[in-house]
Amino acid sequence: MRWWLPLCLVLMVGCGGASANKEPREKPLIAVIPKAVSHEFWKSVHAGAVHGEQAAGVEIIWKGPITESDREMQINLVQDFVAQGVDGICLAPLDSQALSPVVQEAAQAGIPVLIFDSGLSDPAGTISFVATDNYHGGEIAGRHLGELLKGEGQVIVLRQVVGSQSAELREQGCIDVLKKEFPKIEIISSDQYAGDTADKSLVKSQQLLLTYGEQVDGVFTSSQHVATGMLRALEEQGLAGKVKFIGFDPGPELVAALEAGQMHGIVLQDPVRMAELAVTTMADHIRGKKVEPRIATGEALATPENMHTPEIQRLLKPEMKD
Repeated sequence: MRWWLPLCLVLMVGCGGASANKEPREKPLIAVIPKAVSHEFWKSVHAGAVHGEQAAGVEIIWKGPITESDREMQINLVQDFVAQGVDGICLAPLDSQALSPVVQEAAQAGIPVLIFDSGLSDPAGTISFVATDNYHGGEIAGRHLGELLKGEGQVIVLRQVVGSQSAELREQGCIDVLKKEFPKIEIISSDQYAGDTADKSLVKSQQLLLTYGEQVDGVFTSSQHVATGMLRALEEQGLAGKVKFIGFDPGPELVAALEAGQMHGIVLQDPVRMAELAVTTMADHIRGKKVEPRIATGEALATPENMHTPEIQRLLKPEMKD
């Protein structure tokens, strides 16, 4: 019996065997794993990844969970792509802690990993981080909300999901600015989580407005689907437009609400540019070029006043790919 064969296979993978035995490819093969594939934001990320594929002369595989709650699927995808021996992985981690170990396993197997959109608690083994400055985006939201309220009032910060570093940074940035720069504003709720879909956000928003509806003067939500659920709840209660409402990331429903004065600001990322930079940066690394450890992609604020300017329009209605 060849008892030593399984041990050899384990050692090969642990010492880079997954990449050592790869056959040469005409183009580098890069796996791009988003947090989800169903939301508008991630469809724009997909469009950017395709732009990166074309610009860098590589081949991408686009695959991710349906919604932003399936950590296990993300972990399995990373492991599957390592086993396939791809040349690199671009990952937007759903959970800053849960994905760290499997990313390190990929690096140990000789597969470079680039993180985009949302970070890891332990970035060891990654080659670069391409993302919005999410804390600063939260600061922008909090400052605009405080100014709209003229420094007084009661505010709800509705969080997204536990473990999403990007959302947590946005929420913290908003809360910190409100506390430091607008001491007369009271944050009456900041410990509730909306979940991973607009429907779940609607239910949580309805609960919050049932409790605080007569008191609330302003709301901040840290992602597109959370804002969509809150918007629908505000409309149900006849509060849309009356409560100062700031969101993060656009969608068709939210852009229409901004136009109608039911939202008062949307903090914008550049998902197309972010994904394109993620893919081209990975391609540069694979080809032996030096890459920067942190690449910022910028953030902006859309308001009813500036929403029709060309640059804000580009960010409010980014290209999407199904």
